[in-house]
Amino acid sequence: MSPERAFAARTGCHCLLLPSNRLGLYLALRHFCSPGQRLLMSPISADEILFLVLAAGLRPVIAPVSRRTGNIDPSLVDLSTVDAVLTTNLYGLPDDVEAFAGKVLIEDVAHAMETTVAGRPLGTFGQAAVFSLSKHPGAGSGGVLALQDAAAAKAVKQDLERLLRPGALRAELLSVATSMARQVALRLDLVRPALALARLLGMEEEREGYRIKLRAAELAAATAQAPSLPPFDPWVRADLHSYRTAKGPLARWYQSRRVAKVEGERPRRLQGVRSLAALPSVAEGVLDQLDQPLFRVPLLVKERDRAIAALERRGVATGYLYDPPYDDYAPSFTQPSPSPSAARWWAGHVLPVDPVYAHRALPVLKELTPA
Repeated sequence: MSPERAFAARTGCHCLLLPSNRLGLYLALRHFCSPGQRLLMSPISADEILFLVLAAGLRPVIAPVSRRTGNIDPSLVDLSTVDAVLTTNLYGLPDDVEAFAGKVLIEDVAHAMETTVAGRPLGTFGQAAVFSLSKHPGAGSGGVLALQDAAAAKAVKQDLERLLRPGALRAELLSVATSMARQVALRLDLVRPALALARLLGMEEEREGYRIKLRAAELAAATAQAPSLPPFDPWVRADLHSYRTAKGPLARWYQSRRVAKVEGERPRRLQGVRSLAALPSVAEGVLDQLDQPLFRVPLLVKERDRAIAALERRGVATGYLYDPPYDDYAPSFTQPSPSPSAARWWAGHVLPVDPVYAHRALPVLKELTPA
């Protein structure tokens, strides 16, 4: 079954297969929001999300976050002051989606492909939702945009065709082979040599800490051209330069295979969630989601960098760290949170752990001091 059919079956939505979830997010923001509108969003998310919001011509309004989940805390937000909401569902922990009823809601479900709220899949609460094929499926790249309305899906598909770049078989072969090699490295406990090789070959994007370099003057010039995606390519393409390159049959075949494997991995992922939830450093919100196959289990620890190095020595890579929060990272391009302390604490202490490899990580994690 193709990825878009699999997600359509799960959500009941009209689904489009995309080269990346980030391209889908831009398409959704452009279709459902108007330039100049105010978008409520979490400050703890991937770099490219902020740049996509700016590319869509929107004003990022940074929300306070919950200390329990790291997601938007609706109780601290006046929703009457914003036009739309973008959820994050950080590490698979669900946003309080029901609190945003009545607002234009775009769901970023990259981390939450298998998460449900009251038995209902995330990705079915808003006008649009964007799923990632590189997270739970581990397909290296690819995304699915789910839309409630057939007319919207038709219009967005036309917009997609205007933004796509032509693909090349050689690049597609390399992309699939790289993803396959990554999966083998994980299974055979070869993460350390794989990471060393990636660094040697310059395959990791240069960063200042955990964020890519902002280049504020250049970003301001790009913002003056919004709404438009191409001026923002230097920021949006971080770690995925082919984010709007059309994929061919090989990539679609591989993506279908990876999506089909997700269900079989579910028991192992759930067992890992429960094992990690027993740690004193686990985020409180995890304890409410022990029946959810989370993408990562967030721990909140002291001396995070030391922990990351120790985990790598045991063959466990750490990623998906979003520090500092957006309003500290890009203050000139955001409306700051009225209550930023929880976001700063989360961003500075969170250690996301893959529950599938909890058994490898636990000897290190048991020795960590909760933040």
